[in-house]
This record gives sequence, C-alpha cells and structure tokens, in this order.
Amino acid sequence: MTVLPRTFYERDSRVVARQLLGKVLVRDDGRAARIVEVEAYRGEHDPGSHAFRGKTPRNSVMFGPAGHLYVYFTYGMHWCANAVCGEDGEGTAVLLRAAAPLDGLELMYAVRPVRREVDLANGPAKLCQAYGLDRAFDGADLVAGDRGITIVDDGFPPPRRPGNSTRVGLGAGQEHPWRWWIPGNPYVSKGKPS
Repeated sequence: MTVLPRTFYERDSRVVARQLLGKVLVRDDGRAARIVEVEAYRGEHDPGSHAFRGKTPRNSVMFGPAGHLYVYFTYGMHWCANAVCGEDGEGTAVLLRAAAPLDGLELMYAVRPVRREVDLANGPAKLCQAYGLDRAFDGADLVAGDRGITIVDDGFPPPRRPGNSTRVGLGAGQEHPWRWWIPGNPYVSKGKPS
C-alpha cells in the first residue's frame, strides 16, 4: 500500500473526489476502510462550502496546505472529516461520506455497536464515529500520517463511471453535482441528494 502523496491532493477538489473512490482510510490502530462515497467542496466559489465566506478559526485547516484532514462538528452532535485539496488559500476539500470496513472491525463495533456491518461507516458522521475522529484530528497530515491517520492506495482502481448526484443535505449550493460513489456498493450512504 502506498500513502497518497501531497501532489495527489494539490488539485481541484472535484478531481480529487473521484480519485479518492477506492482508496483506503487507515488508522495506526488497525482500522481500515475503503472510501466508497465522497463530496467535493470548492471554497469561495461554492455557497455550500464552509469556506464560502472566508477563513475563520473553525475552518482554517481547509485553507491549506493540501493533504491535511479538516474535521468539524455539525448539528451539535456529529463529527465529519474532509481531505483538504487545492492550493494554499483556496479553502477546498473532499468530504469523506462513506467507507466499506476492511480491517479493525472489532474497534469500529466497540464505538459503533450496530447490528449490521454495512451500518458501521455508511455516512459521514458514522465514518468519523467508527474511526474515533473528532476535533483532535483536525489538521492531521494525511501524507505524514501524524496522529495515526492516512489514506493509501492499495491498487484498487476508482470506478470508470462513478455514481454522481448533487450533494446531500444542502440548501445553498445544492445544484452542484459534486457527489460521487462506487456504483452498487452496499456501504454507500442512504443520504438523499439535495
């Protein structure tokens, strides 16, 4: 398995999003899952993005450098994780929406005691809970693997024709078709496009 290099992330978030499908999110405690669903966010050009109105203490990691993890709290109860993309200052990222567990399932079940494996990480908040991701991981360098988390390529190719729709749960920016997934994969979230 090869850790994705910084140059992988230093591109348009819409390109990075599609290329992240099939890659593996890995924690150093043995948890690993294949990324099966993502959404791209485009900074000041995207009213659905946290970076649309500029840099704040909450979203500062989104503004670079690329290849870091932007983790935020939403709805007063859930954490969500994004891979930062593009050039420094752009505020672009890819939301990790769902993943198919490969290893470390006992650790995932310990923090997400669900009945079905398919429910361990089939949504952005579920993914973060299964991985134990919270504010402490905001800013983690995915390339260096600091804080014990990285994204690797194990040779599984992204789909030639990924599923595509508008993003889930947005008001502003809902018209953009910047959500992609691996077609037919049972671990894709049940979120309805905006």
